[in-house]
Amino acid sequence: MFSLTVAAVVFGVVFLAELPDKTALAGLLLGTRYRASYVFAGVAAAFLVHVVLAVAAGSVLALLPHRLVQAVVGVLFLAGAAVLLFRKDDGEEEVRKPADQSFWKVSGAGFMMILVAEFGDLTQIMTANLAARYDDPLSVGVGAVLALWAVAGLGILGGRALMRRVPLKLITRIAACVMIVLAGFSLYEAIAG
Repeated sequence: MFSLTVAAVVFGVVFLAELPDKTALAGLLLGTRYRASYVFAGVAAAFLVHVVLAVAAGSVLALLPHRLVQAVVGVLFLAGAAVLLFRKDDGEEEVRKPADQSFWKVSGAGFMMILVAEFGDLTQIMTANLAARYDDPLSVGVGAVLALWAVAGLGILGGRALMRRVPLKLITRIAACVMIVLAGFSLYEAIAG
């Protein structure tokens, strides 16, 4: 059964964690060079593939004993918060320009770039953790996909304006704080059992 609350929590966590990610910047770069709808189609398809894989992995984790899963999820959320707080910004990655502006070339470039860049990324791992925590694959999947699509849309259409108004460092710190709170809840559940 679909839970709007779970989907909203997942949306918020994944959205905040993905905003400072380099793939949002890559989407921005592609969006400034090519037709936005073509770029979004490819990026959205790649994010959908990633969320399906993450939710499947999280659903397998949900089959393990509850206390163990909560402990592992709590530690992984803490690790994710540490990554957000302590990683260095390595700059923008170079984006190769497709030979032409056709739908298949542009969306294919966006799909492949995100598919490769996001595999094993923090938000994919976080989505698997959330799927294990809530044991609600549909709600987690919908929340994560909508969050990733929203960030992609913002990156493609208005990323520069957002980054001028909201400091990237602030967004990163908010995402890390949310992950620390979720880690606390998970570790408490693991201990209190």
